[in-house]
Amino acid sequence: MNKDDIKKLNAEALEEQIAPVKYEIDGHEIKLSPTIVKRFITGGQEITESEYKLFVELCIARKLNPFLKEVHLIKYSDTSTAQIVVGKDAIVKRAVTHKSFNGRQQGVIVKTEDGKIEYRNGALVIEGETLVGGWARVYRKGWDYPVETAVSLKEAIQTKGDGKPNTNWANRPATMVEKVALVRALREAFVEDVGGLIDEDEAWQNMNNKPTGSVVETTVQVDPTTGEVEVQPVQKKKKSLDDI
Repeated sequence: MNKDDIKKLNAEALEEQIAPVKYEIDGHEIKLSPTIVKRFITGGQEITESEYKLFVELCIARKLNPFLKEVHLIKYSDTSTAQIVVGKDAIVKRAVTHKSFNGRQQGVIVKTEDGKIEYRNGALVIEGETLVGGWARVYRKGWDYPVETAVSLKEAIQTKGDGKPNTNWANRPATMVEKVALVRALREAFVEDVGGLIDEDEAWQNMNNKPTGSVVETTVQVDPTTGEVEVQPVQKKKKSLDDI
């Protein structure tokens, strides 16, 4: 019996042991099972029982819909630990629809040509200026002061294995760092609803040291506007995960 046969038997055993889970979001029924998660969420990559249960429990507890790409289960190899990643839009949506949400402001921090540090609304950086970071301010009803965050670009920027910024951060650093600051402020202001949710930028930080081995080759794309992560399986071969 080869390795693939063993994996198939393990997957079938897991499917038999665990009944499908159903829950509702806004009147729509969501059904998850190990087979459904493997087929539609992980792009065919095998997951363990504990990884499946953690993913499902988070979906139910936070009312996240994986089919709308609000939450993702990303696994690069049989030996790596699956990452549960929440899209930025899902975090923002849950916070701004909270009954106590009372507004937000966000933008970028730039160093102007004359050397002054400026907190600017939006993500506009003029030629000749230096992008320093992002900032956000979130207001909650009943609180005397807003939650404020400031994030350094150097701290937040995500890089590939060669140390260079990944595509989104290389092409849209102002937009990306602004969203990082906003998500952090929203999580602090509404910890009961979005606290502990890991977005794709933090997931990339956790996967900086990726193992090598036999993996299902995937393309991972993060939409810079919505923060959604899309994982598409290609084929199986031996490669370094830094190539992804």
